[in-house]
Amino acid sequence: MELILQQPIASALLALVGLSLFFGAILGFAAVRYKVAGNPIVEQIDNILPQTQCGQCGYLGCRPYAQAIVDGDAINKCPPGGQATINALADLLDVDVPQLDTAHGEATEIKKVAFIREDECIGCTKCIQACPVDAILGAAKQMHTVITYECTGCDLCVEPCPVDCIDMVPVANGLDNWTWNLPDPLHIIASDKAA
Repeated sequence: MELILQQPIASALLALVGLSLFFGAILGFAAVRYKVAGNPIVEQIDNILPQTQCGQCGYLGCRPYAQAIVDGDAINKCPPGGQATINALADLLDVDVPQLDTAHGEATEIKKVAFIREDECIGCTKCIQACPVDAILGAAKQMHTVITYECTGCDLCVEPCPVDCIDMVPVANGLDNWTWNLPDPLHIIASDKAA
């Protein structure tokens, strides 16, 4: 007892370490004991989806849509993923490959991001509220701008803008998104070769 009174800082640190070890052990036990097992097929479907969190499928994001697919919803409601995502989902689930449901939007091969014409922006923050990935930066009654590398191109910020100052512009090719377009392979048979 005398040591605790002589060294109050050391005793406080010792008490904090003891409490943290005690509560850490309780939390560790609870994490193991009450672990909720997820559905592995939902995880696989979620990994195939493009993770734009745009809501064009009618769900709040890709994870709820993956759960809905497992529960029986159609696999063709994801315009950002396009036909390639639908094909991968059909292959995973071993179902027929449907075409993209155009009621949820059109698939585009060119990635686009939002661009705010800042001189026309009135700072209403409606685009900030609509953005599912927080890619728009700004404050009330201040100019807004888009963080282009965070923007998924979901197009949800365009409609709420009252002054129509948001455009969807194609992403320029750079080192992070450039790909080599290979030519189609030639199928020459032995009789076609020059002798």
